[in-house]
Amino acid sequence: MSRPPPPRLEDFPGRVTEIVRYGDLDPQNHVNNAVFATFFESGRVTLFRDPANGLLVPGANFVLARSEIDFLRELRWPGTIEIGTGIAAIGRSSYTVVQAIFRDGLCAATGRATIVLIDDASRRPRPLPDDAVARLRQLTAHGA
Repeated sequence: MSRPPPPRLEDFPGRVTEIVRYGDLDPQNHVNNAVFATFFESGRVTLFRDPANGLLVPGANFVLARSEIDFLRELRWPGTIEIGTGIAAIGRSSYTVVQAIFRDGLCAATGRATIVLIDDASRRPRPLPDDAVARLRQLTAHGA
């Protein structure tokens, strides 16, 4: 079974640059697979917790409900990477994020995550406010 072509950084409305640290390496001398999850988290948090993006909801928080990563190539130290982040789908109380990690213009990994809005007091899902839905639509990834 063949894979679809990898995404391009230009496909994503949110972009963050991160430094690959020496401490990110594993015994095989490449970036450990768990660090990819941290890179994706950084991309999501930078975009979605920025007050300028209008996604913070008083009395509620967004939590990670599902995460998946497809590894396409190794990352090595030293260097920098770019993380692209965008929206693939919006539900009643959740949204799906698509992401990719790039090094020197090449896609090293793709990720997908489901984020759920929960009420701070009840810790139960609550509907996304209309203004948050409108803003999330503006962050749709190309081809999502």
